[in-house]
Amino acid sequence: MVDGRTTDSGQAGRRRECMWIGLDVSKRAQVGAESLRRVRERWQNEEVMSDEEHHFESKADAGASKTYPQQAGTIRKNGYIVIKGRPCKVVEVSTSKTGKHGHAKCHFVAIDIFNQKKLEDIVPSSHNCDVPHVNRTDYQLIDISEDGFVSLLTENGNTKDDLRLPTDDNLLAQIKDGFAEGKDLVVTVMSAMGEEQICALKDIGPK
Repeated sequence: MVDGRTTDSGQAGRRRECMWIGLDVSKRAQVGAESLRRVRERWQNEEVMSDEEHHFESKADAGASKTYPQQAGTIRKNGYIVIKGRPCKVVEVSTSKTGKHGHAKCHFVAIDIFNQKKLEDIVPSSHNCDVPHVNRTDYQLIDISEDGFVSLLTENGNTKDDLRLPTDDNLLAQIKDGFAEGKDLVVTVMSAMGEEQICALKDIGPK
């Protein structure tokens, strides 16, 4: 009961209880023990399905976050970590102790996945760090504008026009050269913490 009002689940529970009592008192001879067992199992299954639906919703809410917590001592080289608010890839990690009663600490050396800047952090190994959700999506390249923006074809047939060419000189040259030669190109876009950037190229042959 909430604020003098009976919740839906409470009402449903009492309805089921009354139905069960009714069956137990006046219908036992007709339906028999096996029928009663099936009725009870059906009600239990309905409750399990209801719990699973609520659990699914909570998972969806958790997936909307840009980061998730992970214990520092479990983060390894080539894993991801957030340092100074930036999504980074770990290139080096070492663990050390400070003093006789000091806690083990992890020293992370990492590279920002978007601007390639080197960042470092020291965190007690038992503490949680923020780890970014990093996703990669492939798109077909259909055009390059004069001001450096690309036009990409999504899976549902729409165009994505809000990304610039990558800043990496080698990757930039490969994309421009392949496009000029009329090749069919597929670019991989990496996204994390609200940012995204072209990070790789796949040449799938001439158009």
